[in-house]
Amino acid sequence: MKKHQYFIAAMLAVVAIAAAFIPTFAQAVQDGIAYVGLDNLSGMSMVGTTLAANLPRAYELGERNALPVIASDIIFEGAAAGVVAASGHARPLVAGDRFAGFAVAKADNSAGTAAAINVELVECGEIELTITGVTITDYGQPVYAADDNAFQMSPVGGSFIGFVKRFVSTGVAVVEFDADSYQDPWHAYSVRETISADKTLDIEDNGKAFFVDTDAKVVTMPVVATPVNCAIVNMGSAAAVFVKISPQAADKIQGPDLPGTDNTALGNTKATARRGDYVVLGTGDANGPIVRSLRGIWATGN
Repeated sequence: MKKHQYFIAAMLAVVAIAAAFIPTFAQAVQDGIAYVGLDNLSGMSMVGTTLAANLPRAYELGERNALPVIASDIIFEGAAAGVVAASGHARPLVAGDRFAGFAVAKADNSAGTAAAINVELVECGEIELTITGVTITDYGQPVYAADDNAFQMSPVGGSFIGFVKRFVSTGVAVVEFDADSYQDPWHAYSVRETISADKTLDIEDNGKAFFVDTDAKVVTMPVVATPVNCAIVNMGSAAAVFVKISPQAADKIQGPDLPGTDNTALGNTKATARRGDYVVLGTGDANGPIVRSLRGIWATGN
C-alpha cells in the first residue's frame, strides 16, 4: 500500500471514531446538552441573541462607589458610611450597619428625599484613624466603628470596617479596609457582650460571644446539664489580661492537650496573651464542657 493510501486509511479511521462519539446537534438538544462554539460545523446555528452593532456599556473601575443617601441627613467628608438594611440607602454609619466605605466629599441631603443625591465613597484602601485602645501589638487585628467617626478594637456595639495595618502613635493606626471583600472574624456571633467582672453563664448565653476586657476576671460555666455553647475572647492588649474559665466542682474542661481534671480552670496565659485569643466551648459530654477550638496559649490550673 502506498503512503497516500496509508494516510487516507488513517483519516477514515479517525472519522469513524469521531462519528461514534460525537452526537448530532439534534440529539444533543434532545439530551439536554448545550454545545458552544459549533456555529460553523455543518451549517448549524446557535440559539441565542448576538450583537449586530456596538453596545457601549457602563464600566466601573478603581475603588470608588456611589450610593443613594437617606432623606434629611448629611454625610460629611471622611465619615464612615453605613447602609440601612431595610432600604439600601447610605447614611452616617450607625453601629450594626454594613460598612460601605468612607465619604470622599460632603453629601448634603438635609433638605432632600431619600435617594435625591448620591454619596461618593472610597470602598477599598488604607486610612489613618483614631482608634480607642489600639496599641503597637495590634497588627492584623480587626477594627470596628461605633458611628461615623468613632473607632474601636472591640466588636461589641460596632460595625466591622477592616484590619490594623500599621501602628502610628498612641490611639492612632492605619487601617486597611475593603467594604466588598473583608469579613468580620466574629460574623458568626450576632450577639456579643463585654465581660468586665466575674460572670456565671446560664442557658441564655448559648450562641453568644463574650469579650473579656479586664484582667483576672472569672467566667464560670454552668453545670453540665445546662448546655452553653459560646466563644470567650481576650480583648486585652498584649500580656495585659488573664482570662480564667472555671467549670463547676464536679465538671472538667476537656480539649486538645488538656488533662481534663475536675474543678480545674482553663486560663489564657497572661504573659503570652494577645488580643483576640479565644476559646469556643460546647456541650456534649457528661463530664463537662468541650473545647471546640482555641487560639493562643491556654493552660489548666487554679
